[in-house]
Amino acid sequence: MVFTNWARNQTGSPAEVRAPASAEDVVRAVRDAAASGRRVRMVGTGHSFTGVALTDGIMLRPHALTGVTSWAGDRVTVRAGTPLRVLNELLDRRGLALANMGDITEQTVAGAIQTGTHGTGRDSGGLADQVAELELVLADGTIATAAPGEELFDAARVGLGALGVLTAVTFRVEPAFLLRHRRRRMPLSEILTSLDELTAANEHLDFFWLPHTDACLVKTNNRDPGPARPPSAARHWLDAVFLENTVFGAACAVGARAPGLIPRINAASAAALGDVESVDTSYKVFTARRDVRFLEMEYAVPRERLAQALRETRDLIDRMDWKITFPVEVRVTPPSDAWLSTAYGRTSAYVACHIYRPTPNPAYFEGVEEIMTRLEGRPHWGKLHTRDAGYLAKVYPRFTDFTDLRDRLDPGRLFSNAYLDRVLG
Repeated sequence: MVFTNWARNQTGSPAEVRAPASAEDVVRAVRDAAASGRRVRMVGTGHSFTGVALTDGIMLRPHALTGVTSWAGDRVTVRAGTPLRVLNELLDRRGLALANMGDITEQTVAGAIQTGTHGTGRDSGGLADQVAELELVLADGTIATAAPGEELFDAARVGLGALGVLTAVTFRVEPAFLLRHRRRRMPLSEILTSLDELTAANEHLDFFWLPHTDACLVKTNNRDPGPARPPSAARHWLDAVFLENTVFGAACAVGARAPGLIPRINAASAAALGDVESVDTSYKVFTARRDVRFLEMEYAVPRERLAQALRETRDLIDRMDWKITFPVEVRVTPPSDAWLSTAYGRTSAYVACHIYRPTPNPAYFEGVEEIMTRLEGRPHWGKLHTRDAGYLAKVYPRFTDFTDLRDRLDPGRLFSNAYLDRVLG
């Protein structure tokens, strides 16, 4: 069997594939791997751009390890292989919701948490910051529970699968709520001088800058008492399906064949951006459909350095005369206390650069990465980067604590792979 990720840039050939349906099944796989001298990794739905989930040993596919196991007030416990889209629907039926989330819902809860998936929020952090308890299988084949106040909890929430195989997650949830979604066009030059005001005024800020233009698509989401005013089915199809995927995909394909047209394509896209406002269920506003395949690199920088990061990225693209179709996305989060969260200990801003999958541009990512690392940026664990343990130890205050804990829990590197060898040493 050959495993290929969503972006089709990572492949692996495990010696064996299993589909555990319980923590006990995972225990057996871990013990079998240890006894046979193989390694073991659990893979989600393949939405990481890195090789974080690959293995040449036993690959665990968690599509049978799904569903809610416990509802308890503001806590819900869910098996690790449950897709986020399923969790959202189950929560909504009970009048509950996650406080914040990223825009992709195909990921499993374990895969999303372990790689540090985040949304955008002034006050609410990523998925790892909404975790109340973890269940995982350790390298010795025992089942451990990690709760607040324990070092394993703070280490394993964004654990990269390096400390154990996650089998269940307990989330803190809250009563379902509505978000007022507003989309409008703003000049990048204006945004760069008003970042503090924009972030302070909105619970959730997300904006996209179109290279070769001064245009940004700014999305703000704020809680609203209602009533709900969702977009019509026709409007939703026009925006989410036709314009953001079908038309955008066609524009990318044209740009791939004729790169010289990309600045004009982006200018036309900028001119077409219109204001939109609606009020809808939170998870429907947070999430988006992504049909056009791309490669992505994303760095978290201290929020006070965001304007500099964007200016330098813009100047770099202009100077190198690269033709970039995909917008550059910017999001923000508050500090996190998960040791390997990209937002650990600091208010953070995220700069995400994308490239159309059929036309990779390594030089673009390399140039932006130089900017971000100069600004003490931390790469998203599931997105492309070239950093190693030497660099990461400098930008994560608890990095050594994490690797020391890993040495104690998995001295034989049962859960390792080539990616973890590079980023953790």
